[in-house]
Amino acid sequence: MGYARKVGWVTAGLVIGAGACYCIYRLTRGRKQNKEKMAEGGSGDVDDAGDCSGARYNDWSDDDDDSNESKSIVWYPPWARIGTEAGTRARARARARATRARRAVQKRASPNSDDTVLSPQELQKVLCLVEMSEKPYILEAALIALGNNAAYAFNRDIIRDLGGLPIVAKILNTRDPIVKEKALIVLNNLSVNAENQRRLKIYMNQVCDDTVTSRLNSSVQLAGLRLLTNMTVTNEYQYLLANSISDFFRLFSAGNEETKLQVLKLLLNLAENPAMTRELLRAQVPTSLGSLFNKKEYKEVILKLLIIFENINDNFKWEENEPAQNHFSEGSLFFFLKEFQVCADKVLGIESHHDFQVRVQVGKFVARLTERMFPKSQE
Repeated sequence: MGYARKVGWVTAGLVIGAGACYCIYRLTRGRKQNKEKMAEGGSGDVDDAGDCSGARYNDWSDDDDDSNESKSIVWYPPWARIGTEAGTRARARARARATRARRAVQKRASPNSDDTVLSPQELQKVLCLVEMSEKPYILEAALIALGNNAAYAFNRDIIRDLGGLPIVAKILNTRDPIVKEKALIVLNNLSVNAENQRRLKIYMNQVCDDTVTSRLNSSVQLAGLRLLTNMTVTNEYQYLLANSISDFFRLFSAGNEETKLQVLKLLLNLAENPAMTRELLRAQVPTSLGSLFNKKEYKEVILKLLIIFENINDNFKWEENEPAQNHFSEGSLFFFLKEFQVCADKVLGIESHHDFQVRVQVGKFVARLTERMFPKSQE
């Protein structure tokens, strides 16, 4: 009796391991085709969505350089990070099991096994694996397969019709940062679709909370910012982020260059929508925001920040809204821009910046801010 039970456990383990390895095998072989397909999206594109005003930012999950490619496709099971003798033995056993499972899968593979695109039946099996498995390494492999397949426009509809959106969104409750990141990547790719966005909006508050509370500059935080950027490509759901704008400015001030740029892409989408201007001006900004205007700050960060301020300045009629200025509290972005002399001194301090484009953008910003805040009648 004990022998039969042991054989049953081994067989079940091989079947599950084979399925996970099969996902990884097909995923790895087709990585190049996936990246080419995902690159077709471009900025501002949403499947079946209306026109997007301006150059909106639409962040794919793997639009980074090739140095990040290994992070998306390598399977790191939990025991692989154990630096003990027991961990070494566990890794050896895992490699042996994976090798046996991979060989078994390759023997049964069809002639089309090298294709990256999974059929609807295969996608259904992967979704069942995500829904029922509790093993982090199996969830990670399944989510990677889903994320790569969600790079194809027709698969976004199929995954939605198979009930995949709530299945993947449920994984956001996990405490495993690697699994959560992969779930965010899947939702990020699925969100480049108007109908998917309509259904994903109910998760935006949770994604906002997870993003701002995650470890600073972590992969989970960056994945959350990319998903929120995709969800704000159009104006329809931007209002859901109104209460988190102050947190985004905090992340911008404290984060590294990559985090800063991701936050700026999101804020730039919001700044291009006149309906979000008051929410942006009402947001509390760190006192350190002004110190970002210095010669040591990255060129792209300075340029995008100035463009955001210009858009807000253009959308807000300072003279017409003068009676409503008491509605803005101290420490808000409104007062940051209203204190023109302080702001101007900080901006003018980089007029001698080594980059010509930065100097031109600074000059434009100061001139337009002066024109708006000081009417011609007062000159």
